[in-house]
Amino acid sequence: MTIIIGIDPHKATHTAVAIDETEQALAELQLAADRCQTMRLLAWAAPFENRAWAVESADGLGKLLAQRLVAEGEHVIDVPATLAAKVRLLGSTKASKNDPNDALSTAIAGLRHCGLRRVAADDHRQAIRMLVRRFGDLTARRTQAVCRLHAVLIELIPGGMPRKLKAEAASTALRKVRTDNPVDIARKSLAADLVLDVRRCDRELKLLRDRIAEAVDASGTTLLEVYGVGPIVAALILGYAGDPARFATKEKFASYNGTAPIEASSGPRARHRLNPRGNRKLNHAMHLIAVTQIGHAGTPGRAFYERKLAEGKTPKEAVRALKRRVSDAVWRQLQVDLGRR
Repeated sequence: MTIIIGIDPHKATHTAVAIDETEQALAELQLAADRCQTMRLLAWAAPFENRAWAVESADGLGKLLAQRLVAEGEHVIDVPATLAAKVRLLGSTKASKNDPNDALSTAIAGLRHCGLRRVAADDHRQAIRMLVRRFGDLTARRTQAVCRLHAVLIELIPGGMPRKLKAEAASTALRKVRTDNPVDIARKSLAADLVLDVRRCDRELKLLRDRIAEAVDASGTTLLEVYGVGPIVAALILGYAGDPARFATKEKFASYNGTAPIEASSGPRARHRLNPRGNRKLNHAMHLIAVTQIGHAGTPGRAFYERKLAEGKTPKEAVRALKRRVSDAVWRQLQVDLGRR
């Protein structure tokens, strides 16, 4: 008999509930989230030899605990928080919102839903994901600094500066500004500080691009063979797609990244609409590849795009269709990578 142990993780404490195949609660434990948490859990669960762990948000609050359990050779399942909440709300007697009920609902979800992801030990994909997240944060910080710099410069320079502003151009323009009152002096000083912020972000982004390129190269991926895929886009795909084995077909991958349209038929009228769901980071990567191919003559994507326009599609519709083709090409390369392991 398999015992499922559901865990409701929090920052300071974790709650675990063990159930059998009839959903009967067998034991309950609440423990502090500290350096001894894994050993205490394993000691408590020792009587349940044939066991599996269902951790709510194993890629979020429960990530550290889930990874430590995997390192100890345990079978760990990732239960999305939304699924655990639905199980709790549908329960006839356990709908109250508290940690034991949350852990019980997580255990039931792990017992009844066979399609849940099994947690694996972090590998190079997780490292790439962290790098690409950092790249996104730095890019957003640079964009914020440039926007603030524009807002200050418009008050110092008639007409302001061009939209695509670089630190060197802003610094040169600032040196030509003559200030004759305390307010303009303060504005110029603030603009100079913002220029320094932009330069700092540029330096960090350059170093981070090099680190991402090295990480992608070390992964041995074949994604770079797809036209329009550089190190940053490859890192986005590797970091956010996870294990390619999850996607048995190209249709499943397209559904996951949001390039597969959603059916919105009604009565005899069959139609599809844009899919706003899916992993938006992956969807953005597919978009970058598509627009890169469209922007260069002689590429398969450009030919496909022009053919769709000739069929009467709007430019947006043609891009969406191309993104689906790009998704299929990316899926094939991910399967090639999978076969090389």
